[in-house]
Amino acid sequence: MKLKIEIDSKIYEVDVEVLEEDHSARLPGYLPPHPTTVASTPAPSPARHAPPAAPSADDTKLCHSPVAGVVLRVNVEPGQQLQNHDLMMVLEAMKMETNVTAPFAGKVKSVNVKAGDAVKVNQVLIEME
Repeated sequence: MKLKIEIDSKIYEVDVEVLEEDHSARLPGYLPPHPTTVASTPAPSPARHAPPAAPSADDTKLCHSPVAGVVLRVNVEPGQQLQNHDLMMVLEAMKMETNVTAPFAGKVKSVNVKAGDAVKVNQVLIEME
């Protein structure tokens, strides 16, 4: 099969070999995606290993940011008792609001952000007891 391809205002005529027939319905000019194989090699391990990080808190009791954005509202304060799925705060990312709700019933231990703060993905927002 011959194709004409234009790159930087230059036209190239190329031959393409079809390895197997595809009888599915296609739109004119549509090329189906082909699987890509990426070969990765293991990275060499460093000569010295860093000491393991000391656990700061139980990860199951931490509420992480699901998106990178800005804190619009914080609806909780330390010491407040929450039920499962209670609204804790609202984040804004790309002009869309994301509600952050309590993952389980419990007491708020600390709130690590305030309205107007920029947050990163997986940043710890709230610690629960």
